Amino acid sequence: MSLVDISPPAYDLAVWLAYATPDNLTGKPFYRADARPYLHPKAAERLRMAIDLARPLGYRLKIFDAYRPVEGQWVLWNANPDPEFVADPRNGGPHNRGVAVDLTLIDRTGAELDMGTGFDTCTPQSHHGRTDVSAEAQRNRLVLLGIMTAAGWEFYENEWWHYQLFNARDYPVIDQKDLPHPVMA
Repeated sequence: MSLVDISPPAYDLAVWLAYATPDNLTGKPFYRADARPYLHPKAAERLRMAIDLARPLGYRLKIFDAYRPVEGQWVLWNANPDPEFVADPRNGGPHNRGVAVDLTLIDRTGAELDMGTGFDTCTPQSHHGRTDVSAEAQRNRLVLLGIMTAAGWEFYENEWWHYQLFNARDYPVIDQKDLPHPVMA
């Protein structure tokens, strides 16, 4: 399966791959510094729909992660083997199939909207529908939820940032060796 590179300028979004930096739940980068975000063609089509829905509201999408090699899934699992937040790599998760994206909304200046917690914050406050985050964060999460679900994405109840295609497990796990530009060294 060929994945689609969703980097700008082909896609009007911001990309900050968290796993290419130490600012993630492992505390260290495990993606290449020059890693690119990839998605299954159907997911890329749905992402373009979400971009188009966000634009008239004055927002853009900022990608934290998209396709994730199984090797990367193992790094996350070894750092936090909690199935509430990290898919067991033995089964392959939606990211390993190229049909999931982790993202947030940014405003016209490029500033991230307040979502109540940061990306990869593995606490109950990261769950959708939380009322123990600010009203502004609740609103922002609902705007993101509305954009993504209207574009045909399924949300994951435990992470406000994670969206995947419906029936994600029906897609095959993809080996990064099949990519034109590997994500991990």
